[in-house]
Amino acid sequence: MKKSAFITFLIIGIFNLNLSAQESIVGDINYGQLEKYIQSARQNYPRKKIFEANVEKAKTGVPIANMSYFDILNASYIYRPDDKAALNPLNPYTVNGFQFGVNVNVGSLLQKPFMVKKAKAEYKVAQLENEEYDLILVNEVKKRYYEYLQQQGTLKIKTQAAQDNKSVAENLKYKFAKGEVTIDVFNQSRINSATADSDKLLTEVAYFRAKDALEEIIGKKLTEIN
Repeated sequence: MKKSAFITFLIIGIFNLNLSAQESIVGDINYGQLEKYIQSARQNYPRKKIFEANVEKAKTGVPIANMSYFDILNASYIYRPDDKAALNPLNPYTVNGFQFGVNVNVGSLLQKPFMVKKAKAEYKVAQLENEEYDLILVNEVKKRYYEYLQQQGTLKIKTQAAQDNKSVAENLKYKFAKGEVTIDVFNQSRINSATADSDKLLTEVAYFRAKDALEEIIGKKLTEIN
């Protein structure tokens, strides 16, 4: 009876030991690799590209606004053949060459400084929005990387737990056949083994989801980044 109780305690001990085998992932963090993931996300993540494109778009708006001051000027070239009359319905000009003109719309002219200021402000806002999203993106990459490491470590624990419980169950099956352990001990080992296998499957799914989430944001397979 004492032997059966000891074996039961041993089974439960093995099961619980595997669940708490890894208490920290700090040692698994590779900051050099993490920085590569961050740079890859900056280069490949579509939303980051959108913010960078908005910066370029706003940047081009500044010189366009500055050049709008020249809207009040116009130039044209008039050509009149020498053998044509000066007053001709088809070409009613008396001179040849370039002609310059100035059309001043006071309201439009007064708006120009504000249009330039607005363009510069939009450029600044686009830059700040890009910088803000860069911080968000970096934090998201870190979050997904830590989640990936957590699931990777958990999967190792669950895999080892499944192997250990399977080994114990097979050993107790042999002992039960010889009458060395009770049916309760044998059944408990089978329950523990089945539970460990189920936990392993669930952890595998969580691991692959974490891996896919990290690869999604960095825009590459993890194996492609060395």
